[in-house]
Order: sequence, then structure tokens, then C-alpha cells
Amino acid sequence: MNLSPDSLNADCACISLDRPALGRALEFEVGDAEFSRRLAETHPTLISSLPVFIRAEHATRMAQIIEAIEAIAKLPAYRQAALESAPAAAQFEPGAIGVLMGYDFHVGPGGPKLIEINTNAGGALINAFVARAQKVCCPAIERVFPGPVERQDIGATFLESFRQDWRRQRGDAPLTAVAIVDTDPQAQYLYPEFVLFERLFRRHGMASIIAPPQALEHRGGRLWCGSQAIDLVYNRLTDFSLDEPAHAALRTAYLSDDVVVTPNPWSHAMFADKRNLVRLTDVETLERWGVVEKLRTLVRNGIPKTVLVVPGRAEELWTMRSRLFFKPAAGFGGRAAYRGDKITRRVWQSILEGGYVAQDLVPPSGRTVIVDGRREVMKLDIRNYTYDGKVQLVAARLYQGQTTNFRTPGGGFAPVVWQRAGDCR
Repeated sequence: MNLSPDSLNADCACISLDRPALGRALEFEVGDAEFSRRLAETHPTLISSLPVFIRAEHATRMAQIIEAIEAIAKLPAYRQAALESAPAAAQFEPGAIGVLMGYDFHVGPGGPKLIEINTNAGGALINAFVARAQKVCCPAIERVFPGPVERQDIGATFLESFRQDWRRQRGDAPLTAVAIVDTDPQAQYLYPEFVLFERLFRRHGMASIIAPPQALEHRGGRLWCGSQAIDLVYNRLTDFSLDEPAHAALRTAYLSDDVVVTPNPWSHAMFADKRNLVRLTDVETLERWGVVEKLRTLVRNGIPKTVLVVPGRAEELWTMRSRLFFKPAAGFGGRAAYRGDKITRRVWQSILEGGYVAQDLVPPSGRTVIVDGRREVMKLDIRNYTYDGKVQLVAARLYQGQTTNFRTPGGGFAPVVWQRAGDCR
């Protein structure tokens, strides 16, 4: 039996999700016997039934690339450059550095390539439950692939990162109340994860509220949600600079240092603004900043070359567009992002006017799944959830189409496993 990750991704269906076990775990966590049934009805393509296999050295290389980026991001020259183009709210450095960062990779013949960095990366806690609900039907694979988390309590790991971010800004003061904030939370696709985080915080002795930003008030040197004073906001908003009128109370409380917000505008400017990828893939810039050769090599080999889309390069970029992927610098979730070979002249004009970057195209790898008895090949990317440059959990997203959409039968979040060293040929 060929146990290489590429072969297993193409042919193996003998490790699968134990959905009853996952349902029981979720229901126990939230204290609701109907939670998993409702989730299956409303989110049928949120979770894939099969895992994704990768090489151990690729997992190691992704972690090294992430560590290299975060080491470079500590340099004064990098921070100055990131803040020069950042919105006003990002100029305030509060201390909290941002929980649950998401580093997204495509993995191909040349190894892992970083596609983008996200703050408030969704799916972390759901993926922790999914990873622990896998069943192994083949002893040969069980010997080689130990499983994605091996009994580790990932929820506790995530919780500790919130506490660490709190301590970075508040020292030894007690963390007693958390608000999970997003626009119209119950309408968000990942609302079930908000519920899981709410229960996680409550189970560890904190008051926890899921709230829209309009429910918040800034008064008396505190942020309030009704009668509950809020210590920390787990920020799931995609208004990364908190500029929208509905976010005024949160913005003023944050800039007054009256609440800890994580992730926050500063962390988005430092990492998730895609103009940072331009800087990280410019050899002359890194040399000028004094970045050591080891780190330069890691980012040069691990991040596709990225450039700003500016009118002066319009003709050049249009000519080579089939080799490029175009993304808005402050975008997220693949919105308004385009493969170069798919764009029209009308779209191209909007790209020229819209603050875009162009990144060398790195095609995603694939995973074969069974849908209604038929073999379907899904595209996939690999997400590393991190805190302070350290990987906490690795998961995959399976999809069809141009970007991840959680609408493809057989697709969705999937656990990632890699072989023990020396065991896979």
C-alpha cells in the first residue's frame, strides 16, 4: 500500500469523520441535545468527512515560514513601513498582539507556499472538535499517521492564548468578562463557533456574551453590553480599522485603552494587510532592513512573489496576468479576488482602481472525496492557526471554484495529518 500523502489524498477514504461522536462532543460542550442536528441541517457542507495528508517536512516548513515572518515583523523598519500605509486606528499599539491568526498555504511540488495571512481566522474551535472525531479503519495508516492532535486539549490552548493576550495589555488584573462581537452574529455562517467559544469562556469562570457592535456602549471608562462591563472583546468583525459608524463605541473604548480587543487594528496592519507580502517578497527591502539570510531564504522560498498593482505597471501585469492572482490589499475570504486568466477588461479596470496586489499564481493541490457514490476532486488549502508565531492547530479547507466557500458537497473543514518521520515512502 502506497502511504505517501499524495497517493492517500488521491485514493484513501479509510479514515473518516465519526459524525455521531462529533455530534455528542458538540452537544456536551454547549449543553444542547439539538445542537448537532441543527448544525447538520443549516451547515451541511461545513465539515468534510475525510482528512488531508501532508508530509511531515511540509508541516515543519510551514511553521518555519510563520516564525520567520513574525521575527521580521518585530523589526522597527518593518513596523514603520506597515504603519505608514495603515489606517488611523492601527497606529495605536495596545499590547495585545492578536489571537487565532490564520496563515493559509497551498502545498505543491515546490513545498508549501503562503497565500495570505488572516486575523480573526474562523473555524479554529470547530476544527479542534473535528480533529478529535476521526476514526481510523486501516491499521497500516494508523501506524504511520498518529492523528492531528493526539489527545491534546486544543480548546485549553486557545483559551490560554486569550489569557496571554489579556496579560500583555493588563498584566495580572483578572479577566472576568468577554464579548464575542460580530455584525448580526446569529446571521454569520460561523455563528455555531461563537456559541462554542461562549461556552468555553463560561466553563472557565468568565462571563461571556455574543453581541453585535451596536449593543456596546463606552461610558465611565469601560465598555458595556447592557449591564455587563466587558474586559475583552474577541473581535470577529471584518471592519479591520473599526471605522464604520456602528463600531464607534468599540473604537473609542479600544483607542482609550478601556477594553482589550483581540485581534485588533494594529495586528491586522502588522500581518494581514497584503501589502506586507509585497515587502516580505522584495529582496532589496529585506536586505536594507538587515534581515538575516536564513529568514530571507525562508520567506523568499515560502511566499509567492507579490507586487502592488499600480497604473505604471498596468501593461506589464495585464500581459502576464495568466500567471498571477489578484487580491485587494485589505480584503479577506477571497472576496473580490481574481485569477488572472479569468478576468475581463472591465474587471481589470476595477483592479487598477481598487488597491490590489498581484501574487504569483500557486495552484492548490487536491483531495479526492466520495460524493453520492462518485469520486470528486476538491481543491484544498492548509490553514495554520497560530498565536505569537507558534502553530496551535493545522486544518484544511476543501472546496471547488475559485475560492473557499463552504458550499461544495463533500467539502468544508478537514483535519490535517502528517506521517511520523521515516515511516512514509
